[in-house]
Amino acid sequence: MSEKRFDVTALGELLIDFTEGGLSGQGNGLFEANPGGAPCNVLAMLKKLGKSCAFIGKVGEDMFGHLLRDVAAEAGICMDYLLFDKDIRTTLAFVKTFPNGDRDFSFYRNPGADMMLTEAELPLDVIADSRIFHVGTLSMTHEGVRKATYRALDHAKQCGAVISFDPNLRPPLWDSLDVAKKQIEYGLAQCDVLKIADNELEFMTGETNFDKGAAILRERYPNIRLFNVTAGSEGSYSYYEDKRVFVPACKLGGAIETTGAGDTFCASVLNFVLDHGLDGLTEADLIEMLRFANMAAYIVTTRKGAIRSMPERADVERLLG
Repeated sequence: MSEKRFDVTALGELLIDFTEGGLSGQGNGLFEANPGGAPCNVLAMLKKLGKSCAFIGKVGEDMFGHLLRDVAAEAGICMDYLLFDKDIRTTLAFVKTFPNGDRDFSFYRNPGADMMLTEAELPLDVIADSRIFHVGTLSMTHEGVRKATYRALDHAKQCGAVISFDPNLRPPLWDSLDVAKKQIEYGLAQCDVLKIADNELEFMTGETNFDKGAAILRERYPNIRLFNVTAGSEGSYSYYEDKRVFVPACKLGGAIETTGAGDTFCASVLNFVLDHGLDGLTEADLIEMLRFANMAAYIVTTRKGAIRSMPERADVERLLG
């Protein structure tokens, strides 16, 4: 990949994840305000791995918006292109965690500031100066920010960036699942590198068998060069050219919640792509990539939150060793 100012630029939501924090002395539920948002979570892990990153998005001109800016900047992410909306508040998500680590989200986003980003506000020069451009679908839920995302993707492709996509399906944020499916299809048609979760693969194909589901989407979208499926506590799969590898998840125990795990996995894959490219990858390469990504994701499940919970490279390598 050619030399550019940023290794990875991401566009999308930046929000507060309120995660359960036990009970007060009066028996009331306590929630911890964890800075998050999938695209910025990805960048936070990439910074831990020594990559240069920039974020494009919008938050409210409120206490949460400034907290998010400060925490992301503290993590080393370039936040010069974060905009503040004076009228619309920062998006909030309340996260209920179940005993098995799965989550249920209640979003306060009707509207949320992240939905207010427009085409005219895009820093196209930053997108052009990025080796990888990463997006999800929360910036495709509503027309205005959807147009901005489409424009950004078009510009990134024209400028030779590798396109990374994570569907990150959150059903409560869509007017209908049919609309969600259409936007995921758009993202699949644009990307070079895909990270898709097992439930999203089933949603898009109707298949619970990962190999069959991956085969359907790979045939439909031959543009996807590196196709990765995360299967939670089972592990992860990678499909590349005629190769298929599976690496089981870490089973050391101690998981608290899964918030940010998929984003950590995604960042680890993008770090591998930055270091190795997308040409001539071997099965050994793919196994190495998944082993690191799985372990990094596992570490995040043993911590609360996302942006502030990303592991150092040494943490991952020590457990792998």
